[in-house]
Amino acid sequence: MSRLAAALLVLAAAICLSACGSDGEGGGNEPFDLTLDFYVNPDHAGIYTALDRGFFTDAGLDVRPQVPSDPSAPIKQVAAGRADLAISYEPEVALARDQGLDVVAVAALVNGPLTSLISLPDAGIASPADLAGKTVVTAGIPYQSAYLDTILARAGVARDSVDQVDVGFNLMQPVISGRADAMFGGFLNVEGVDLSERGLDPRVVPVDELGVPTYDELVLVADADRLDEDAERIRAFLAALERGTDAAARNPQAATDALLAAGDGLDPELTRAEVSATLPRLVPPGAMPYGWMDPRRWQRFADYLYEAGQVGARPDAAALLTNDYLPEPRSSPGPG
Repeated sequence: MSRLAAALLVLAAAICLSACGSDGEGGGNEPFDLTLDFYVNPDHAGIYTALDRGFFTDAGLDVRPQVPSDPSAPIKQVAAGRADLAISYEPEVALARDQGLDVVAVAALVNGPLTSLISLPDAGIASPADLAGKTVVTAGIPYQSAYLDTILARAGVARDSVDQVDVGFNLMQPVISGRADAMFGGFLNVEGVDLSERGLDPRVVPVDELGVPTYDELVLVADADRLDEDAERIRAFLAALERGTDAAARNPQAATDALLAAGDGLDPELTRAEVSATLPRLVPPGAMPYGWMDPRRWQRFADYLYEAGQVGARPDAAALLTNDYLPEPRSSPGPG
């Protein structure tokens, strides 16, 4: 009888391990696929801190971040049902809706522009008016070209007096080598910080200080058709991400370490400086809930995209975003 009892216990344990998961990673938690916007970088500090501290596991989720093949892929992945959430950009949400993709932003990850006009002192660019006769490298993103058109028009600079050269995402080297006078489209917390860490004293001006309406640079995007069935999972994810962001803000070095462990080839000192520049931009303004998106601000920016010819119909902000899945606002950061 004792041998029979022992055998039954072993069988029960085996069944439990099979049903509940025995790898110690994710256990019985629900798989949750997150497509990143780009390679692992400081904008993901809250995500990787939440992963490192087990906050997603606490929320019952086995979060699996995926680096995309290119920055335009994430929103398509979520629209096709191949990801639960994707990190994308506010203008990309409007463009996707204009192209018939039924996606919606459910939270702001970075609640202000990072895209900037960046130059070095030798270029002599104290203001956009100084861009006349200069060479500017860009990533070749159409709506960023529209930003540049707006900036030049506001400064009274003829568009054809500026030589725009699209170089993809290799924006730094042409500026450092002097082959270009400025870059447009680099991020203030990445390229701007990198140039500063090299001692090159860059001039970094975000686009909303140059005449482009302000917007949320990075947002979390869901498939609108799945919102009802995924509501609790999305709420759980955002609550855990808020915990991760709070913990990162309290301990930037731990957030840096989490990013270094997740990303290949990241420079420790540069990553630490980028994280310090990024963390203030990951928290919501004032007493708003984590991830808050201002519908009026979104409408102004959507109107701008329409008037700039980037979308075929004037978008309705109510169709582009929802704040219904955000955590409850807190008067102070919760325990990390």
